This record gives sequence, C-alpha cells and structure tokens, in this order.
Amino acid sequence: MGGRRFYLIIILGLLSAIGAFSIDTYISGFPSIAADFHVSIDTVSYSISSFFLGICIGQMICGPLLDRFGRRIPLLIGLFLYTLASIGCALSTSIEMLIVVRFFQALGGCVGIVAPRAIVRDLFPLHEIAKIFSLLVLVLGVSPIIAPTIGSYLIIGFGWQSVFWLQVIIGIALLLTVFFFLPESRPGDASMSLHPKVVSANFFRIFTNGQFITYALCGAVVSSGIYAYLAGSAVVFMKIYSVNEQEYGYIFGLTAAALIGSSQLNTLVLRKQSSMTIIRVVLVIQTVFGIFLFGLSALGWHTLYSMIGCILLFVGCQGFVHPNTSALSLAPFSKDAGSASALMGAIQMSFGAFATALIGSLGNGTSIPLTAIMASCPVIALLIFGVRRLIVRGNE
Repeated sequence: MGGRRFYLIIILGLLSAIGAFSIDTYISGFPSIAADFHVSIDTVSYSISSFFLGICIGQMICGPLLDRFGRRIPLLIGLFLYTLASIGCALSTSIEMLIVVRFFQALGGCVGIVAPRAIVRDLFPLHEIAKIFSLLVLVLGVSPIIAPTIGSYLIIGFGWQSVFWLQVIIGIALLLTVFFFLPESRPGDASMSLHPKVVSANFFRIFTNGQFITYALCGAVVSSGIYAYLAGSAVVFMKIYSVNEQEYGYIFGLTAAALIGSSQLNTLVLRKQSSMTIIRVVLVIQTVFGIFLFGLSALGWHTLYSMIGCILLFVGCQGFVHPNTSALSLAPFSKDAGSASALMGAIQMSFGAFATALIGSLGNGTSIPLTAIMASCPVIALLIFGVRRLIVRGNE
C-alpha cells in the first residue's frame, strides 16, 4: 500500500497543479503578449481573472458530476476540454480572444483541482487529511519553481504561444495518466439527482454548514492574497525593479520553495498541534508580515531584496493555512465530498478572481495596490476565524 499510496499522491498532486501550471508558465510572457496585442500589462492580467472565473463556475458544475458519475469520467472529459482550449489559447489573435478561451481552459482544467480533494476525502481517514493535503502541496509546489523558468525560456526562444502548446502536451499527458493509472476511488451514485433544484439545495446545505463556511471563507480570503501576487508580481518585479524574464522566474521559484517548505513543516507540527491552533497562530504571524510588507511600500522604503524577503515570509504562511483550512472544511462530508470540494474551490477562486481584477483596475505603476491587497487578506481571515465560535457547531 505504501508504494500505491506514493504513486497516488504523485498523480493527485500533478492533477492539482494543472491550474497553477496554467498560470505560472505564462506570467513572464505578459510583456510579450501586451506588445503583440497592443494593450497594457494590466489588461493582460484580465486573462488570469477570466481563468479564475472559469475555475469558479466549472467547479460548481463538476462537483455534482463527480458525485453522480464517480471521479474518473468527469476527470477525463475535463482534461479533454482543457487540452482543446489550450490549443485555442495558442492560436489567439487578440487579447479578447485569449481572455475568452482562457475561461474555457479553466472550465475544463478545474476538475483537476476538485477531484483530487474529493479522492483524498474518499480514501484517507479524517485525521490524515491535512497531512495528505500538505503532501499534495509538495507536488503542487514544484510548478511555481520550474514553470516560470520553463515559460521564460520558451517565450524567449519561441514566443509566448509556445507556453500554451506546452500546456496542450501537459493536458494530453494527464489525460493518458488518468485513463491508464488512476483507479476509481468512489463509484458513481445513481440516486444523486442532477436536477438544478436538487443540486442547488445540496450546495446550500453544504454552504450553511458552520464548520464548512468558516474554514472555506478563511482559506479563500488568505489564498486571494497569493492570487493577487500572481497577477501583480510581473508589474512589480519586471517594471518597477527591472528584472528580466529569467530573474523573474527565479524569484517565483523562491516563493514556491517557501510554500513547499512551510507545507512540509506543517506535517510535522500537526503531530503535536491541532489544525485549528495552527491556523490561529499563523494568521496572526501572516498579518504582521502583511502589514510590514505594505508599510514599506507606502513609505517607499522597499528595495528589490526587501520586497522579495517580505513576500517570501508572507507566502510561506500559506503552506500552513491552506492544508488545514481545506481539511477542516471537508471534514463534515463523505458522501458528497465532490460537491463540498467544488464549493470550497469555487469560493476560493471567486475571491481570487476578485483580487486579480482589483490588481488590474487599481494598477498605478507602484507596488502599493498589490501590497495593500495582500496585507488586507490575513486581516480579514483573522476576523473570520475570530468569530468562528459564533458559527461552528460542535467540536472541531
């Protein structure tokens, strides 16, 4: 079982990384895309917002399908759609076309985000879920380390379209991996209705579960700070601090390493502390880091290295918060884990889409909009966590 468990985690981690990889590989190409389409970099960032919107809507669709038809069939269909849309991205002839096709790319790729969480809930006991999510982050975190570097070299050598052709290859590879190597973790439930009223009622029941909504919101708000960084970091580092594509890829890799390291440290801390305790302590720490990050920007005191250092500390906190909020959000559900995972992801991506849209609309050529949004996220999450006892029913 040890070997099977290892390969299962690898496959689930690779599937989970499809969304991150679809973003990380092309961010360094923002200046090239903007130049080709004669638009600003801030306008290009709307392609991230449309991607998040597609993931948000797509998760609400694929969640019930995962519960009704099992995990494999929706995965195969979603990966096929992702691959077709990736071809469309590579062939885009305008920024409007790219923004639209990115929406459909996310619509298909979102199943790679939802299904692994549901499969983890299917196969592992409750007390191991947070640890398994941390292990998935280990695989997921490889994407931000290698993807920007790969993307930058492809863009320099073959143009920004080559990044999306790479995503076509990735989509085909994942499609074949699921087809040949991923077993079904939970057969479909024919008794589950896909009627819109029934699906809506089920989502409402999940949404109104006190434990679910508390930790889903908490995790979503904190994650939106990371999504804001994804959308705004190209402007901050490449325009304000004049780093090139390769240097930007290295910076992105450093932040990913911070995320990976903290997520693995989380598995050790979980041996002695509960998920709830970890969330409480880390949110306070991240709030301090966020305020410091914004304060230096507002005062104009940031250097390139201080900006990188503050962001590393901020992003590192996510490795503790995300696995534990995800585990506590899904803990109350078993039969409809797919729908619960989808709703949790949809909430997270809707906040992410809003944060990235803010980056696009508030961009003023300085680091202040980005750092202000990042700093506000743990503050809001800490407030949500602080009133959890008024929401959560029962023991956690």
